[in-house]
Amino acid sequence: MILVCEFITPSGLERLRHSGVEVHYDPDLWKDRGALKARLAEASALIVRNQTRVDAELLSAGPKLRVVGRLGVGLDNINRADLEARGVKLYFARGINAVGVAEYVMAAMLHLSRKLAAAAQHVAEGGWNRSAFGGFELSGKTLGLIGLGEVGLRVAKRAGAFGMRVVAADPQRLPWESAVEELGITLTSVEEVLRQAQFLSLHAPLTQETRHLIRAETLATMPKGAYLINTARGELVNNEDLAAALRSGRLAGAVLDVVDEEPLPKRHVLRAVDNLWITPHVAGLTAEAQEAVGLRVAEGVLAALGVG
Repeated sequence: MILVCEFITPSGLERLRHSGVEVHYDPDLWKDRGALKARLAEASALIVRNQTRVDAELLSAGPKLRVVGRLGVGLDNINRADLEARGVKLYFARGINAVGVAEYVMAAMLHLSRKLAAAAQHVAEGGWNRSAFGGFELSGKTLGLIGLGEVGLRVAKRAGAFGMRVVAADPQRLPWESAVEELGITLTSVEEVLRQAQFLSLHAPLTQETRHLIRAETLATMPKGAYLINTARGELVNNEDLAAALRSGRLAGAVLDVVDEEPLPKRHVLRAVDNLWITPHVAGLTAEAQEAVGLRVAEGVLAALGVG
């Protein structure tokens, strides 16, 4: 039996059911840990999104479990060591939402540079102050990328088409790699990226080294009036330091698609910061990406089970 305890697209669900394997689909089952464990007792595969905590305690309830499918990219909710210890395979949709996230980053930079929503609201309220909403061009500006994986490379490609200069830091990349060379990316240190970036976009995984990478000390090294975009992990940013930098003008603005607590609590320190825009973790949730994720994970799980 394949147990799906969070939302999957209809096409992904149909692919699972078409295999002939029994499928139990309950997109709200993750909310009831006890009921989830009871169902898991008969499951050979478990498919989750980002709400289900997959650890030794949950896995102990699934003695027949052979594979876990993750409908997405991040693995913060999955303990890979616990999976390996039990011989359970993991399949996730690596890089499949990269285009959606890259386009979100470009949309965020355009939002920060042109203020279309504010200008439209101004007109809706009866105004016509053209000089207040001219904005500035992305062309000629320096975009800094921390992390140059599937998303970072796609952001660099699109930023280059806008005439932006791209500097990046990623220990897994080499300056003579074809993608780096062809996109005209300057590879350098994290410190140098921070020093140069007029726009800084985060694409690094969450590790002990990257936790609170963006904090008072690092923000102080950035150009005054720079902008921050985070579509990676909320814990990369120290919230108190970010709020202080925005209020002081050290940063001119920020767009966050991820925060350390999701959904954002009502009394969170990042609320009521004027030049900060937070979206509900939607960068990779395009219709196209979700269709592809559902189908790709369904195929991967079925392959791991040896059925078609």
